[in-house]
Amino acid sequence: MVFKRLLGALGVGGPTVDTVLDPGATHPGGTLTGQVHLKGGEADFDIEHITLELVARVEAEHDGGESEGVVTFERFTVGGGFRLAEGEQRSIPFSVMLPWETPVTELHGQALGIILGVRTELAVAGAKDKGDLDPLAVRPLPAQEAILEALGQLGFGFKSADLEYGRIGGTGQQLPFYQEIELAPAPQYAHQVNEIEVTFLANPGGMEIVLEADKRGGFFSEGHDALTRFTVGHHDMRDWNTEVDGWIRQLVEHRASYGSHGSYGSHGSYGSHAAYGHDGHHGHDDHHHGGHRSGPGMGTAIAAGAAGLAVGVVGGMVAAEVVDEVGDFFEGDEEEDD
Repeated sequence: MVFKRLLGALGVGGPTVDTVLDPGATHPGGTLTGQVHLKGGEADFDIEHITLELVARVEAEHDGGESEGVVTFERFTVGGGFRLAEGEQRSIPFSVMLPWETPVTELHGQALGIILGVRTELAVAGAKDKGDLDPLAVRPLPAQEAILEALGQLGFGFKSADLEYGRIGGTGQQLPFYQEIELAPAPQYAHQVNEIEVTFLANPGGMEIVLEADKRGGFFSEGHDALTRFTVGHHDMRDWNTEVDGWIRQLVEHRASYGSHGSYGSHGSYGSHAAYGHDGHHGHDDHHHGGHRSGPGMGTAIAAGAAGLAVGVVGGMVAAEVVDEVGDFFEGDEEEDD
């Protein structure tokens, strides 16, 4: 989808910009390629720079509740320093590397409700305009997909995914937000937890997996959250069903031992670390205790099949809704983001 706009700062007669991404989804840490197409206006213009911004719709918790906004999480200058003649057409190819923590927007080709975009900024004669916006599709890394497949085979149901502003303490998180994938518990764990959330924090050497359980309270105790963290390599070959089931068991059985720090496991996994906080939230991720649960955005609901992740989308309309909303959301937040 392409959004063409005149360079607003120069008014009618200015150059136009049209960024076209190469087809297909990329992956975290992968290469994003495409071309920026320029068309000259009614006079010659000096193009100072052409910059691509990676932007995301992010939720933020605060004293007044929660809100959504646009966060720019990477910028790339892909051209500039030339004169665009009147009416001239010119294409600027680009190839840039996505941050390793770039959120995943789709699973097996089905949209998860995460909205990412590539916004093009054109600077001409001292004036800047964010003149083009395109949706960005990101598929999981192999280890991410293997872990999600294992969760599906273990009976966990995928509910929704969102981006939360803040940081998870004790991790190597680099971006100012993190992705949460929310799962309904498998039947064997339904009496122990209400929900499990998975966060992937990839880096060049591997990936941290943060699991959080919103636990059920007993007759004489209140429910609480617990966190555990594990690390894997990008190309690890494991019995993922057994590995992930062990992670879940460790998570749900880890009740009162907040602050305990185990040693590295035999497969490079961390021991249980339950003292993590989510910086930017109150205490230990208090938005989980106030009755708020971020439900499936835009009708998104992912159901796990018994044999792997047979991803189903409610009404089959999620992908179209996400595409339709990308432009409306980012255009509406452009002034606030600036």
